[in-house]
Amino acid sequence: MAQSVSTASHLRTANPISHVAHTISKALTGWPPQLISLALILAVIITTVVLHYVLVRIIPNRLLDKRPLIATLVRRTNTILFFVIGVVLFAGVVPAMPVGHHGKTVLLHILSAAFIALVGCSAIVAIDIFTSLKLSHRPDDIQANVMARRQATQWQVLRRVSRVLSVVITIAATLMVFPAVRQYGVSLLASAGAAALVVGLAARPVLSNLIAGIQIAITQPFRVEDAVVINGQWGWIEEITSTYVVVRIWNWQRMVVPLAWLLANPFQNWTRENSELIGSVHWSVDYTIPVDALRKKLDEIVHSSKLWSGKVVVLQVTHALPTTITLRALVSARNSGEAWDLRCYVREKMIEFMQAEYPGALPKQRVEIEGQPVETDAVSEGN
Repeated sequence: MAQSVSTASHLRTANPISHVAHTISKALTGWPPQLISLALILAVIITTVVLHYVLVRIIPNRLLDKRPLIATLVRRTNTILFFVIGVVLFAGVVPAMPVGHHGKTVLLHILSAAFIALVGCSAIVAIDIFTSLKLSHRPDDIQANVMARRQATQWQVLRRVSRVLSVVITIAATLMVFPAVRQYGVSLLASAGAAALVVGLAARPVLSNLIAGIQIAITQPFRVEDAVVINGQWGWIEEITSTYVVVRIWNWQRMVVPLAWLLANPFQNWTRENSELIGSVHWSVDYTIPVDALRKKLDEIVHSSKLWSGKVVVLQVTHALPTTITLRALVSARNSGEAWDLRCYVREKMIEFMQAEYPGALPKQRVEIEGQPVETDAVSEGN
């Protein structure tokens, strides 16, 4: 018994916060227990305010000027730091408060859970700051930079997954503080009853999308700003979260696709290896069109445009139909957006050229009516 008392006394002496709290409690001997507890709480609040002011207002100005990342973390966790200091100090004075053993145990459990929750919030903020810093270094020509798109994809997915894992771990650690909740969770998992089965089935879509997000971060079948075609919709990968992908369609609409569905269904990725694309333009023209003249004009048009990447320019006859032939032009561009604009530009300029130089070679319908006089004969008879 004497040994346990001496051990407790040693622990109070080793803990400076608890030592000061016991000193205050002894100084207020004879006061009502409620007033002693109130005095200790006020002392904790005043000490928290002073320490928080010193850590946030004084230290960053002197030590963090050359460390902007840590300074940003201190600013973002300003409120969290205040509560962390308060929880630590309050946990130190609980043993000196004139309350029963059960009351002290409950208070310490609550403070432990609060401390874990605050640490989890700080981890989430730190992850957000670090990943935002990495994503802010994206170059302006990200569509043409495969490495930049790969890194942006990894950081976006890892940020979302890290947030989810941090929240799950924080909640689990907080619940483990309370023995009643911990025992209930262990008994629920051990029983493997209907409730556990329902929870598992309900969580399967979330877990499957979360696992799909990790798979995308590693294998990268698509990246941020990749040009894709999903269910007939053409657009760019704008954002990759832990559960879904946001596709920016050409008309500025947004299509949200679950990750698990996207990995289970085929889609087109036009910029998988690099951002360069070959665009095609088709025309239906009459058989009398001089193809060589059109080929020279196409070469002139693409050389006058900044949208052309300087690699591919081809004009071919791809179909010979009963009344028309089909011409196909292939032109290369640096990315999907420029490829679309270049296709429209080539199509427009070639039509203007044919209208001006070869209007008779534009598509026409020939109709022959049996038994009717030819138009030239009718004109000669009139004369």
